[in-house]
Amino acid sequence: MSDGYKCLLEKLGPVELGVFISTIKREKFDYTEWRKDKFDGKSLDELLDEAVEYAKEHHND
Repeated sequence: MSDGYKCLLEKLGPVELGVFISTIKREKFDYTEWRKDKFDGKSLDELLDEAVEYAKEHHND
């Protein structure tokens, strides 16, 4: 568990790690529903564009 947190901290940074943990720790968090809301209805091209943009913004993380 400790190694997992260290890895997340290294990759996300302290602020994003806090957001991530608070998101998954919610009692009523449903990953499947979150995934549907986040990705359903988007084309592969839209998802690719978002991934590329994210990579550009976080290339030094």
